[in-house]
This record gives sequence, structure tokens and C-alpha cells, in this order.
Amino acid sequence: MTDHPRRVTRALLSVSDKTGLIEFAKALAAHDVELVSTGGTAKAIAAAGLKVKDVSDLTGFPEMMDGRVKTLHPKVHGGLLAIRDSKEHAEAMKAHGIAPIDLLVVNLYPFEATVDKGAGFEDCIENIDIGGPAMIRAAAKNHDDVAVVVEADDYKAVLDELAANKGATTLTLRRRLAAKAYARTAAYDAAISNWFNRQLEIDAPDFRAFGGKLIQSLRYGENPHQTAAFYATPDKRPGVSTARQLQGKELSYNNINDTDAAYECIGEFDTKRTAACVIVKHANPCGVAEGSNLVDAYRKALACDSTSAFGGIIAMNRALDADTAREITKIFTEVIIAPDASEEAITIIGARKNLRLLLAGSLPDPRTAGLTAKTVAGGLLVQSRDNAVVDDMTFKVVTKRAPSDAEMRDLKFAFRVAKHVKSNTIIYAKDLATVGIGAGQMSRVDSARIAARKAQDAASELKLAEPLTKGSVVASDAFFPFADGMLACIEAGATAVVQPGGSMRDDEVIKAADEHGIAMVFTGTRHFRH
Repeated sequence: MTDHPRRVTRALLSVSDKTGLIEFAKALAAHDVELVSTGGTAKAIAAAGLKVKDVSDLTGFPEMMDGRVKTLHPKVHGGLLAIRDSKEHAEAMKAHGIAPIDLLVVNLYPFEATVDKGAGFEDCIENIDIGGPAMIRAAAKNHDDVAVVVEADDYKAVLDELAANKGATTLTLRRRLAAKAYARTAAYDAAISNWFNRQLEIDAPDFRAFGGKLIQSLRYGENPHQTAAFYATPDKRPGVSTARQLQGKELSYNNINDTDAAYECIGEFDTKRTAACVIVKHANPCGVAEGSNLVDAYRKALACDSTSAFGGIIAMNRALDADTAREITKIFTEVIIAPDASEEAITIIGARKNLRLLLAGSLPDPRTAGLTAKTVAGGLLVQSRDNAVVDDMTFKVVTKRAPSDAEMRDLKFAFRVAKHVKSNTIIYAKDLATVGIGAGQMSRVDSARIAARKAQDAASELKLAEPLTKGSVVASDAFFPFADGMLACIEAGATAVVQPGGSMRDDEVIKAADEHGIAMVFTGTRHFRH
């Protein structure tokens, strides 16, 4: 591939976001580039004292139909699509009075932003750009001759090339810009199609598209030999993608994944009701607790599994305070994420240069609908987000003994946590804190036993006479297929159990619970998380 320089003699600019527009237009004019523009963009350029031709003067037609028709014209698309080295194209341009357009600068109507602010249906429809994507695709197709810019971030790259190449762009740049242009229109159309599907309540459209804007390129993926990048989607859900990082080194792929898991879990805990802390390691909570304040919640969460918490991710549901910050810095932690933080807490965390502090502004709403996706060979699995929450569930007592008020409180807490732990999940909880977590095992019995064993290890470290599973409650993310898993929990000291129910052997499991004097409740809701 040669650099194939193309002199820019005429540029068409039509932008909704006018950031950097005037400076860019002035620089183009300094390279003797003729400026052609539309509507508000033309007015802004003219107001800056620059000579600009309105697109209506180029096409010979006025803007019409409330601006819906202004650039959909042969004198625009011919100028973008004409192959400069083609004799036939050159003759057509001459015959029809079509002038070449060597640079197209378009950013699209703010459809995503319009949806994000909760605009009505008709307003969203009016913010679907038609002429913009058509011009972008035309210019990108003809990138051998035309440069296309879809965001202000690329103004500098274009100006640098014009300065270095006597007013010309190189094929290398034009191809890079073309690839970006198609990605932008693809993401734009994805946002529109997904919005339409939500409006029409279509769960499985014939075609499904997802698009996103690069937040950052990552050093590597889950492992050093894998490449990775982080993208923001139109879904403005509070979390790691929207958070402001105050300090610390760049987040890694695994940091982002784990931080997301921690913040989604902490979103289950209403900040007005309680202070709460979640500690995550390898995408699984290793300690979760409610407390009278954040430092109390943190200490209770840490006590569940302080070994796994080393190098973990910590999420808080309230603004990080100085006392909690001091406590956290006593061990090595990778990331802290919270809605906000006090200035004193920020200063304390600032002394740990490698500790990342992220402030997300607010908590994710666990009830909010949305989509999740994962790749499989040759396809995508897409589903609605698990937005079932404990507070909306009916806990049905199925045993002879009903849970006490204290047990019911802990059962609800444990099931709230179970939603965010990899299946098969067993959660032991006591006094609004996890005291044993079994995650991701092929057998629910193994999860129960592993969680109990980790509780024994925690008891030894804390110098307790017995593990905190004694007198605890248990949550299972799915039904017990046999009584053996529940019996393992009883053996560990559990006195009450919450599970979805729905097994062919529910009667057998209930009978075993009654025989051991255990209280059991069914939720009717499963929380598999693979």
C-alpha cells in the first residue's frame, strides 16, 4: 500500500457536536480548503468570520421537510463517491456540474443522548440521522480519495497530515478513518434498533446488534497473551464504565470485570436502609456484610474470608469515609469503588499510589431492565438482566417450623448475595454478614462443604471457639436436587434455609428439614449465574 496522497480542496462539515469545530474550520481555511456546510454548522462557521458555502447553494435545493432533506442529493453523494482516477466518473461530474468533496466531517444527531435523557418516542425518532450516515458510508467507501471524520478527536490527525503533506491526506489515514466511520454508523444503528426493540417489547429480534465507544485499550485480556479493550455502550448504568478514577494505575481487564461484579452486588443494598460492603475476588464475592456504618460493614465482610480478600476489589454503597479508608489500607487492595468519597478519605487512599479509587456517583438499580450477552462459538447468547430482587419476592414457608425474625432477616440478606455468586452457590450468613461462601462448583454438596471449610479457616484465624456457620442461615441459588446438599449445610450448623424450590424431590428435602428442626422457605426465583 502506497501513501496515495490526496489534496483536500473542498470539505463538507455538518456536525451536531460543535466541539473544536471553529478551530478546525479555521485551520482548513488556512490550507485554502473551500468550506461547505449545513444549517447550524454553517451559521457557526460564518459567525466566526469564515467564508462558507451553504449546502443549498451546492445542490441548488433548499433544506426541506424540517431539515430531513438537505444532503441527500447527487451533487453531495457524487462529490463523495466519484473515483478521481476514473475517466467515466470525471466525465459524469463535468456533465452534471458535480464538484469533488475531499473531506467529510460529520457527527450524527445525538440519538443516544436523546434516549438517555428520557425523551418521548417522537423526539427520539426525530433524532435519528439519515443524511449523516449516508454521507459517512459514501465517503468511507471511497476512502481511496476521500477522508471522513466522525468525531472531533480526529481533527488533529487530519490537520497534522495536511501540514506534513502540503494539504493532502494519506491513504493510511483515510483507511483508518473509514474503518472508524463504519464502526460508528454500526454502533449508531445498533442503538436505534435496540431502542426500537425495547419500545415494541421484542425480546428476540431477527437481527441483534451491539455497539460501543472505546473507553480504553487494555494492556492485555484475562491473560498476557490475549488482547483486550473496554467499550462503553449506550446503557448508562452506574458502575465502572461511568466511574471517575481518582488515582492508581490503569485498570486491567480482570480489574474491570471484578469491579463490575462488586458494584452490581453492592447495588442490591439500599443506601438509605443500611451501610454495606462487598469484597470480590475473581468475579465472586468473598465477603459481604451490612453494618451500622461502612467501617463496621467492611470489618464484617473481611472476617468472612480475609485470605481471599487480599488483592481484592471493594465496593461500598455509601460515600467512602476516612475511618473506612484507613481500615481498608491495612491490607493490599486492588480497587475501591463507591458512589463518592470524603476529601479526607481521598487523601488517605492517595498515600497508596497503586490503589485505584473509583467514584461512580450513584448505585446501579437492581430492578432496571437491560440485556447481557456472552459469546459462544459462532454466536451470541443474549438475555435480559437478572433484575429479580429479594424485596419483591414472597418467601413461602414450607416446613413445620417458620424462621424467626432474625433468621428471616438473614435469609433475605443471604439470598440477596447468592444472586451475585457463581453457580452452584451456597451462602452461609449470620447477623447480616456472609460467614461462608461456596461458589462455582459442579456439585451443590461440594459448594456447601467448601463454604463450611472456609468458615472453619476463618474461625481459626479469628481465634473463635467455633465457626460462624453454627447458628447461621443458608441460601442456595437454585433448588436442592437431593437432600444431601441441605444436610451438609445442617451439619455445618445452619438452622434455616432459603432456596427457589421446584425440584422433583422437594418433598424429600422438606421432610429432611423437618426431621432436623430446620426452617425452610421457597422463593420461586432461581439465580443461576454462570
